[in-house]
Amino acid sequence: MHIDIKQHPKSNADLGKVALFSMAAGSGIAVANIYYNQPMLGIIEKEFGYEATTGFIPTATQLGYALGLFFLLPLGDIVLRRRMIIGQFLVLALALALAAVSPSSWTLVAASLLVGASSTVAQQLVPFAASLSAPEKRGSTIGTVMAGVLSGILFSRTLSGFVGEHFGWREMFWLGVPLALVASALMFATLPNHAPTSRMAYGTALRSLAHLWKEHGALRSSALMQAALFGSFTAFWTVLALYLATPEFDLGADIAGLFGIVGAVGVFAAPLAGKVADHKGPHFVVWLGTILTIVAWIVFGVWSSIAALVIGVVVLDFGIQSALVSNQHIIYALDHEARSRLNTIFMTGMFLGGAASAALATAAWTYAGWIGVSLLGGFLGVVALTIRAVEHRRPGKQLVH
Repeated sequence: MHIDIKQHPKSNADLGKVALFSMAAGSGIAVANIYYNQPMLGIIEKEFGYEATTGFIPTATQLGYALGLFFLLPLGDIVLRRRMIIGQFLVLALALALAAVSPSSWTLVAASLLVGASSTVAQQLVPFAASLSAPEKRGSTIGTVMAGVLSGILFSRTLSGFVGEHFGWREMFWLGVPLALVASALMFATLPNHAPTSRMAYGTALRSLAHLWKEHGALRSSALMQAALFGSFTAFWTVLALYLATPEFDLGADIAGLFGIVGAVGVFAAPLAGKVADHKGPHFVVWLGTILTIVAWIVFGVWSSIAALVIGVVVLDFGIQSALVSNQHIIYALDHEARSRLNTIFMTGMFLGGAASAALATAAWTYAGWIGVSLLGGFLGVVALTIRAVEHRRPGKQLVH
């Protein structure tokens, strides 16, 4: 069953291919920064004498990202997005430089907090692209930008692991500086000027988040669904290195990093899912993506081999990304004046789901091993499917067709 939604007029600015691919590249460059420190944590600990503080570095990055999602994303509706995006990339470059020259672990924790917050520029680009796209092309547009986001997530660990191991962790952060500056220059050269969609004050914009959550059932269901699905995704990547290190496989962190490249096949899911959503409706793709997620965990649970992990991770990434792009397609159609705030709610929920599931996956691994993690991942997929089924039957829905 589908939901009718009002159509909004086309944007007064056109989104050309150069701008679209620049936004995809910029999104990938930005989001990669929140994952750089994870493979290098052991190297960082060694330099700082195994201080307990170094354990807070990934947490500080994630916390900064969460704070940026909540406090910075709503600004996208009330300020000039182009100016804000360029500015955030410049701040990101500065934060990375601070990380690279950090004389102590506490300084690196503080720099990591700033890196995380400024990296949310990736989530400014997604609703901006949606706003600049014609309604009939919105799905494929979102898919293209999200392909950039997924590329950044998957390749970041492989890149930082290699650079950190062979050149040093500071060099990885230094490498991030010109990447952020190049992204800022790309945004300056390709992004069109686009008037804010709302004139409300910043405080009012933050307070409106509760109203948007209450008003739009489709937003609630999409956010909760994607929180469960992203939790399933996070559970896999949280435990993978530990699973590969067991006597059953006896493989190191470098092989775990290579799975990021295998999972990059899922990059192709995002634009493909967007195109299918444009033609068959986003709900069809959400159903498909959720079912694929469950299938992936069945493969993980019943077939213990490297081949199963390779096949499963491709299916998992394909399913998660398909559902993500389509759920974003749904929420961006709810209120064209509030897309950044809608994305704030959606991404914050997704991020919290991932953080909670990382902790649950660690506990499941400790007490029940890989089968426990597989049951957790499959259960989260079933939770998402149940939410989708309940929303499908709810009267008075407001979803897109």
